[in-house]
Amino acid sequence: MRLSNCVILFSFSLGKECPKFAMTGNPKFKWDPRDYAENSAAQASWAKELIASTPFSGNEWVLDIGCGNGGITAELAKLLPLGRSIGIDSSAEMIDYARAAHPAHEFPNLDFICMDALAIDFQPGTFHLVFSNAALHWVEDHQTVLRAVGRVLQPGGKLVISCGGRGNAAEIIRTFEQLISEPAWKPYFETFAFPLFFHGPERYPEWLSGAGLAAERVELKPKDMLHRGEEGLAGWIRTTWMPYTERVPKNLQPEFVGEFVERYLRAHPLDSAGRAHVQMVRLEVVAVRRK
Repeated sequence: MRLSNCVILFSFSLGKECPKFAMTGNPKFKWDPRDYAENSAAQASWAKELIASTPFSGNEWVLDIGCGNGGITAELAKLLPLGRSIGIDSSAEMIDYARAAHPAHEFPNLDFICMDALAIDFQPGTFHLVFSNAALHWVEDHQTVLRAVGRVLQPGGKLVISCGGRGNAAEIIRTFEQLISEPAWKPYFETFAFPLFFHGPERYPEWLSGAGLAAERVELKPKDMLHRGEEGLAGWIRTTWMPYTERVPKNLQPEFVGEFVERYLRAHPLDSAGRAHVQMVRLEVVAVRRK
């Protein structure tokens, strides 16, 4: 890519403010990037597995959709000495944290832009790879995202996605359903609508084809998520399941999370090493932009 194109891209995008609504169209949740970074080891390890299975020449331009605190986007940048890694997220808190944690003098080929997955806005053919991990289950309308990916990928470029798939975190959701039906918590959930979208693989090849992409692999993969005891499980619930926790008054949130953890571990005890297990299901997608 010519330098003039780079200048146009960043002068157009970096000044944008984050949208007032998150990727689902619901009011944004308040992410705590530092707390999330300390309680998302499983998500990071799954992302690294996908990256390890993806070949790089070192000169690619990569887009990371839903980059969060920027750790994985930075890992990608290390593999691209002659390329560029760009992370986008709709959370201003996450983008601010990512920029501060990965300064330009240490990562000259890394950028973070506040941008919604449903409003991806780059020049056509900018990227060789579009990557997304643990983010797109916040989006109901994957077809709009895929059409944007089809526009910004170069012919022959690759898309790699991993997100929550059908059946994901079923016991977590079941435990929340039990908890929020209790008299102490029920009043806070009278108008609650589940905000996550765990798609299956059946229609994905059709959606990909409509975006100019050819599916190489679309499948559901079970994962065993591990947490360090009660504290680790509580940290993950606190930093990831805000659709539930943020409906409760702030002063009651620790009690709410604590009661959740107690209830979950009563049904799913810690193992002999003191670890909590959560059965997850990931939808993994690998596709190529048709030439």
